[in-house]
Amino acid sequence: MKSDLKPDVCVVGLGYIGLPTAAIVARAGCKVRGIDVSQHVVDTINRGEIHIEEVDLDGLVQGVVARGMLSASTEIATADVFIIAVPTPFDANHAPDISYVLAAGEAVAKVLKAGDTVILESTSPVGTTEQLRDLIAARRPDLKCPGLTAETPDVSIAYCPERVLPGKILEELTNNDRSIGGITPRCARKALAFYKRFVRGTCITTDARSAEMTKLVENAYRDVNIAFANELSMVADTMGLDVWEVIRLANRHPRVNILTPGPGVGGHCIAVDPWFIVHGAPEQTPLIRTARGVNDGKIHHVIAQAEALIEANPQARVACLGLAFKANIDDFRESPARLVAVTLARKFGDRVAVVEPYAAELPKEFAGTTAQLIDIDTALETSDILIVLVDHDAFKAVPLAERAHKLVYDTRGIWLDQPRPAQHTAAEPLKLVG
Repeated sequence: MKSDLKPDVCVVGLGYIGLPTAAIVARAGCKVRGIDVSQHVVDTINRGEIHIEEVDLDGLVQGVVARGMLSASTEIATADVFIIAVPTPFDANHAPDISYVLAAGEAVAKVLKAGDTVILESTSPVGTTEQLRDLIAARRPDLKCPGLTAETPDVSIAYCPERVLPGKILEELTNNDRSIGGITPRCARKALAFYKRFVRGTCITTDARSAEMTKLVENAYRDVNIAFANELSMVADTMGLDVWEVIRLANRHPRVNILTPGPGVGGHCIAVDPWFIVHGAPEQTPLIRTARGVNDGKIHHVIAQAEALIEANPQARVACLGLAFKANIDDFRESPARLVAVTLARKFGDRVAVVEPYAAELPKEFAGTTAQLIDIDTALETSDILIVLVDHDAFKAVPLAERAHKLVYDTRGIWLDQPRPAQHTAAEPLKLVG
């Protein structure tokens, strides 16, 4: 008979994935201890509050903290299931940095006991889960680790990446399918039993390396498709065409579905994960590498277009609309809008203002630029040029009458009822980066 005893859970890393995961697991009846290096984050959560913006997360965290099901600490503690959800950035050469994962593994190894399950959720290069296993085996020779013993292992180690959309994280953590990769099939089954406590979607077991690659492939697929749309938008600018009209017509073909162009690609997934595949197989990934270059290059194309428009109107005041990497969230990681706005602010000084409804203040890189954070109404009243960088709902709601006499550079295509201005092509050909 299946035991109804709910495991104690430790979630290492309380960011955009770790905190929602911890809260959902706590809601499912497991007592959860969240670990984070930031005392501010720990104190905030222990007050029943949140440090990130996510739909319905505040009420959920408040509830599970009040019931004693979720607490936070900077110190690791014993548990039955450990979930590692820490950052995996890349360095200046686009090589993946798994130091945070290994540091989390060091901490977990200190308190691990026979019967425990360790699950890595951080997006990681292929082979990272095995490296985590090897680290645990080295630190805890008293424990038999999966894949390294002919006997029944003492602990289970698996990989299960998140697959969520910011703004819908709680819903998608619960309802989306999950790929669960174990070091061994036994490890995958142990992790499967845990996820079925709170996941309504289909949980599919596989090996750890396949699960790691699956996560990278999902985001590289999207990056390549976005690159086609962004490249098409730059071609349209050169030819004086309306890219939105071209895409609208092309998508009427039953087997064509071109995505929406933008000022580039941001976030910690699509803008980062493809490099993990390139790093693992550099000679076999020309398409993925090129797509990354196109999407990074689109940022510089947008900057050049915006600069030309501003320089052609030397008395005009400018409002950059949006800093987040996508609509209706407060996540600015790897955001192309952020880079465009700060570049323009540094060049044009107090002529430039920024509208970002999900920010209380401008990011630190705006220091010394004299740019100000204003709301959308002030922008409409005081600005002559509107540069749309993020498709926030607050921007979409602006009617034509309030922007009809503005110069608009709409990189998101949210105002298709107003023709785009004449093209403002940079003097020199754009060099792609990445």
